[in-house]
Amino acid sequence: MPIHNVGVLVETDASWGRNVLRGVASYAEKFGPWNLLVETHHSFINWAVPATWRVDGLIARISTPLHLQRLQSLKVPIVDVGDLFLGAEGIDSVVTDFDTWADMAMEHFRSKGFVNFAYYAPPSRDYSNLRGEAFAAAVEQLGLVCHRYRPGYRIGREISPDEHRRRVTRWLRQLPQPVAVLAADALRGKDLAEVCGQAGLTVPDEIAVLAGDSDELTCEICMPPLSSIEVASRRIGYEAAARLAGHLARGSSPSGCLRVEPDRVLSRQSTDVMAIDDPLVVRALRFMRLNAYRGITVLDVLQEVPVARRQLERQFKRYLGRLPAEELRRLRLERARQLLTETELSMDEVAEASGYAGSTQLGSAFRKAFQLTPLSYRRRAQLD
Repeated sequence: MPIHNVGVLVETDASWGRNVLRGVASYAEKFGPWNLLVETHHSFINWAVPATWRVDGLIARISTPLHLQRLQSLKVPIVDVGDLFLGAEGIDSVVTDFDTWADMAMEHFRSKGFVNFAYYAPPSRDYSNLRGEAFAAAVEQLGLVCHRYRPGYRIGREISPDEHRRRVTRWLRQLPQPVAVLAADALRGKDLAEVCGQAGLTVPDEIAVLAGDSDELTCEICMPPLSSIEVASRRIGYEAAARLAGHLARGSSPSGCLRVEPDRVLSRQSTDVMAIDDPLVVRALRFMRLNAYRGITVLDVLQEVPVARRQLERQFKRYLGRLPAEELRRLRLERARQLLTETELSMDEVAEASGYAGSTQLGSAFRKAFQLTPLSYRRRAQLD
């Protein structure tokens, strides 16, 4: 069996690119052998395949039209792991499912009681408009408004740091508050939190910030630490390698796109707030978040909060868009997903720690919510 030379062109200055590379390497180790040729980049203006490479196929994050043209001229199978050139001729793609990404962000924000939403993404070659469009659609589906940052200049134009800060500050001060802001990625989330600090706007009380991906270092050194969406970048790399292997076996380079769902929202201090002006709802939510994993029911919540069940249900619908029983179920399932991802607990132990009577009950609720079994979810998460 021939050993294929596979080139990988992804930036590795953040967790996203490093995990894509890990996913590619994992596939090559299992189903190779492949000779991986890796060229990491931090600037995308003049990306090209090194002259010394003789590649049979490529996995890349294509960032400019010139980059796309140069890669297409090689006449080898290519899988793009970026979202700027979906549908380009002869280019296959594996990207984040941004509809699910946006729904996760909205679910997280709504669980905090937010009714004001915004999207922050300065012009960049790092991402397309698909992210903002998906989030705006998720917001507008609820009959609400998504405020988008529109600085009025195109990709490639340079403005000074002071001018950038003035533009972002002016935009932030025009937003209704408190407001939940989804940033395109961790770098932009940190940027936004820093502008808020300089402008005297408090995070998360006035501006709650959620980063669109999880670069661990960037999120942890931010002040306050950034909540983030854990996109499945290692699985993206693995699936990109699997699709490239298929093209190499068939000798073809068809256009197509595989969308990979993100894993979860990792909550940190930048969204640790309740944007709810009803003290009874806040009290109920705090009780639920402390005790959901002990198997409590709505009746237990009503014993803690002196309010009629119908009134509590109306207020939950108003602020969160779901009933108290649905919020309890959401909390338990999120706990189960965390344990399946981060521990080696048995299914019975995961069920007990999540507030379920046993693995059968957990499995039924999990399949209904996510269309896969807890075991399948754990196996998929291991790719990440």
